[in-house]
Amino acid sequence: MTTAHHHAAGASTTEPNPPPKQPVLIYRDRLLPYSETFIPAQVEAMARYRGHYVGVTAQQPGIELDSDRLHLLENQVRWPQASKTAFRLLKRIPRNFLKALQAQSPRLIHAHFGPDGIFASHLAQQLQTPLIVTFHGYDATLSLTPEQARAGHHFGSQLHQLLYHRGTFYKRRYVEQRSQLFAQSAQIIAVSDCIRQQLVAQGCPDDKIQVHYIGIDRSKFEPDPTIQRERVVLFVGRLVAKKGCASLLSAMASVQSLHPDVRMVVIGDGPLRSQLEQQAQASRCSVEFLGAQPSAVVRDWMNRARIFCVPSQVTEQRDIEGLGMVFAEAQAMGLPVVSFASGGVPEVVRHGKTGLLAPEKDVEALGKALHRLLDDGELWGKMAVAGQQHIAENFDLAKNTPQLEALYDEVLRRYAHGSRQK
Repeated sequence: MTTAHHHAAGASTTEPNPPPKQPVLIYRDRLLPYSETFIPAQVEAMARYRGHYVGVTAQQPGIELDSDRLHLLENQVRWPQASKTAFRLLKRIPRNFLKALQAQSPRLIHAHFGPDGIFASHLAQQLQTPLIVTFHGYDATLSLTPEQARAGHHFGSQLHQLLYHRGTFYKRRYVEQRSQLFAQSAQIIAVSDCIRQQLVAQGCPDDKIQVHYIGIDRSKFEPDPTIQRERVVLFVGRLVAKKGCASLLSAMASVQSLHPDVRMVVIGDGPLRSQLEQQAQASRCSVEFLGAQPSAVVRDWMNRARIFCVPSQVTEQRDIEGLGMVFAEAQAMGLPVVSFASGGVPEVVRHGKTGLLAPEKDVEALGKALHRLLDDGELWGKMAVAGQQHIAENFDLAKNTPQLEALYDEVLRRYAHGSRQK
């Protein structure tokens, strides 16, 4: 971004000021959980487009967003609860909310996650703008069990689900409407090739999908070589089945029997926390659960730890690791990774070069990979360097965001062309 700016400044004798940024709406139903820092990172890295954050409700607590560019449905209505449900279920868009969005003269809407794409499609139709949807993981793989599919066919059972099983109700609606979303979207973005394959399997036309690695802000993830590495295996992630913390605890029991000085640090929170704490106690595993922490604390631990390990795995509900930006962050910090070869992980961690990937759910192989990196200092050093290079080449936000903006340009070109033809 800065180089283009300097270039423009240097040429100011012949060129006028750079054109103003084009407004785009970035849609997420709840703005914005701490686990989704990658969304504002991408938006704020754009040079030619200006992102306005649009959603139904505020996530509390959540990421602080620029209030001048924040548009929430719940702030524009007298009866927030009723209006939210009417919007999500019946496509009813409150007049004030629509006016506030029209006032921004948006060129397009970019929604993150499939279910949010469905809600954003209501707005795209009213605003007459193209819709782009980024799929991140579960939204590409989610499917209904035969029982779930049968249960939702008559109105009574649908109403019962809406009142008593909201999660299931919206899941079903999403799965039923996903192919319609593929048709209505001008462009589908997959965060990894793994997710692209899943979308094709769900019936999305291959030529409509673009794989785009979001990337990380490497200026924020630079290791401090003066800090001494400690014998720590670091886990950072939500404490849910997909992240595989239970598998890591099992593997650590064998690691600590041979390396009693090695500690495990867990950053993150979630529904499985107390279960995992009990597992750690029962196996006499030396582990510290630090709960959710701000990104500065995460970076500090990434600078101090010896190995980064989040053994992601596909869950029974087919939730999948789409990519895992945290793996890119760890490698940028010179921290080698151990994980399972699951979902999009092999795209961000190069097995044998920047880390070691065990076959999915093979706890013994996971333990051996941890042993190997703890014992072999030379291998550790090579991987630490290779990981930083790999991220610089493939996952640099400053390099990757212009690719997204080029995709926006292309969508707008096609849209203008299509509109003229009608």
